[in-house]
Amino acid sequence: MKFELTEHAKKVVAEREIHIEWVAQTVAEPELRQPDPKDAAVERRYRRIREFGGRVLRVAINTRVEPPRVVSVFFDRSMKGKL
Repeated sequence: MKFELTEHAKKVVAEREIHIEWVAQTVAEPELRQPDPKDAAVERRYRRIREFGGRVLRVAINTRVEPPRVVSVFFDRSMKGKL
């Protein structure tokens, strides 16, 4: 799936050493999707990353633009054991 990263997302991916392949997998094949409670244009997508100890990556994307735009990426501690 084609997508773009905002400048913020590019910065945090680099700083946190999050592989772009993990972001792409989460965007294309999430294990869980949730609407963002504060922004109807944003969808949160979650996926366990086995190569990173099974931690859950959360990727927030703006689904109202084409291609979808990744606005935030981080490992979500609150999702531990929920997927």
